[in-house]
Amino acid sequence: MSDASTAAEFAPPRADCVADSAGGLTFQIADWVRPGLDGGPDAALVLVRRGADPGPEGEVRLPLAPTEDGRLQAALPSTVPLREGRWEVHMARGEAETQRLAPGLNDLRSLVDRKPGPSTSPLAVRIPYPTKHGNLSLRSWRRAPHAEAGELRAEGGGLAVRGRLYRVEHPAEWLAGAVAEARFRSEPSRVWTGRLEINGGNGADGAEFSFALPLAELADGWKGGEEAWDLWLRPADPDAAPARLARILDDVPDKKEIFTYPAQPIAAPHGAAKAGPYYTVNNDLAVRVESA
Repeated sequence: MSDASTAAEFAPPRADCVADSAGGLTFQIADWVRPGLDGGPDAALVLVRRGADPGPEGEVRLPLAPTEDGRLQAALPSTVPLREGRWEVHMARGEAETQRLAPGLNDLRSLVDRKPGPSTSPLAVRIPYPTKHGNLSLRSWRRAPHAEAGELRAEGGGLAVRGRLYRVEHPAEWLAGAVAEARFRSEPSRVWTGRLEINGGNGADGAEFSFALPLAELADGWKGGEEAWDLWLRPADPDAAPARLARILDDVPDKKEIFTYPAQPIAAPHGAAKAGPYYTVNNDLAVRVESA
């Protein structure tokens, strides 16, 4: 037996992923023709949340069943709750030890510029991606309400933010009494508050908004080093949940190193400073203030 055939025999099975516009995923085991991958009554796709304790919050099992062409397939509908985080994708068969799956081909076209329909249920977002070790994993978000960040533009020492609100019963009414907030991550009592504009596109499925953030105001208490401010929308109703600004409605699992923005010089009472927007490791929108 050649080295190539031996390597192929022991290589992990690959899973192709197809996304739908509702937030669901379908997995197909790409190596269905290999001996031993005949599934069986106990065959399952197992999702394990990274860093979670064993139990229902950290593991989801999806039955694997053969398709007409003999492939093994599992479905993850958007209605199946999946906690936010990173999920490893495994395959289980009978009493055998679970095996990590490798990424196959992804069809994520329905995630590009995704526009969720009207609903007040949590927005489900799942994006498959290959890890640096060559394994298949998922990024998952589950949010209601959700403020999807759109265009970010530097304007005369300020930041102009546009976005769209989803997953509330009456989006335009929710925005009418809401305010934009920048919350200092290290000291929650420090909050910048600004007025929201409603920009049209209103309907049961969402409403567009914008606001201007004067970056210099975030530096009033800055004394050097790096500070982070998280961006939110807060409704007028004190009992209603706020909406975190984030960018999750596309096929890019990690925005931080891909969507980058230049910092602007700003006036600060304790030295030269600069500030600019960035996406966190969770694809949430924030502003960084640091030394120039």
